[in-house]
Amino acid sequence: MNFSSDNAFGASPEIIEAIARANADALGSYGADPLAAKVEERLKEIFETDLRAFLVSTGTAANAITLASLSPPWGTVFCHEVAHIAEDECGAPEFYGGGLKLHLLPGEQARIDPVALSAALLEAGARGVHQAQPAALSLTNLTEMGALYTAAQLSELCGIAHAKGMAVHLDGTRFANALVAGNESAAAISWQAGVDVLCLGATKNGALAAEVVIFFEPERQAARIAEFEFRRKRGGHLVSKGRLLSSQMDAYLTDDLWLRNARHANAMGQKVAAALAAHPEIDVLNEPQANMIFARIPLPVHRRLREAGAAYYLEPASQTEDGDGEAVMVRLVCAPTTPESDIDNFLAICAGEN
Repeated sequence: MNFSSDNAFGASPEIIEAIARANADALGSYGADPLAAKVEERLKEIFETDLRAFLVSTGTAANAITLASLSPPWGTVFCHEVAHIAEDECGAPEFYGGGLKLHLLPGEQARIDPVALSAALLEAGARGVHQAQPAALSLTNLTEMGALYTAAQLSELCGIAHAKGMAVHLDGTRFANALVAGNESAAAISWQAGVDVLCLGATKNGALAAEVVIFFEPERQAARIAEFEFRRKRGGHLVSKGRLLSSQMDAYLTDDLWLRNARHANAMGQKVAAALAAHPEIDVLNEPQANMIFARIPLPVHRRLREAGAAYYLEPASQTEDGDGEAVMVRLVCAPTTPESDIDNFLAICAGEN
């Protein structure tokens, strides 16, 4: 019973098979293989617009190199206070960006509060050369609390950023989960809402190691794209055997594998969330709209789960296994291959049935 992360499980068989097929032939290197071109064309169909797509192997590289291409070293990137780029990337955006500054903003369920963003921008950069200048807004969908941004919510935030001349980056490590959780198109929750660059994740949703950075409106963003390409190479993330990435992304997008994987993960997450919400001694702490659940679990239940081999993270990580002596706060994440039997066993232990 592993609920530690949606990348704890192995890659989808379709993706492993695709890597093996790509490995069998001699193909162009450094992204010049035909699969890379195929991926870009497929993404144009999915997002219903022109775009440029660049593959990297990790989400941290995707986010950090992108933000360094959107912000000068004297720029500020605005993000939520629990954003992955702020809490879990070890200063990578600042490193790749040569000193760019992160400005952390509040908001419930890890959605940025538009009022807080507007207020922060009133003062941002007002002292000229004495102050870091507003450069970009970074959003995450799904958020780090498992919540969904609707197209309308994204559009409001993007509008505020664009009015200040800022670019908008979307961390889409769980974009597929957000897409199937809502009733909106990929276009509606990305470029149509005002997103300039999307880092579309695959690793947490069935890939081995593959992410794609998507620049919308490539003619308008030609300078940013050129800078990204140089920064990707200089940062050591232009993979020579690019087929190992493009083959994964090709399989990921073929026959809607990415959406099928996300639907399963979301369905398992919703089953867990509903059962825990009905438990008289367990408090669900977030608004679980997909595959992530945060909950406060009584210490006896937590100990039974640990004894049965259940894996999940304590949240915040500073907690001990004894929590506050009465309960622990945990994060549970369901994956594309989480067995339903694991869900049933987990819930039975919570209910004291096992």
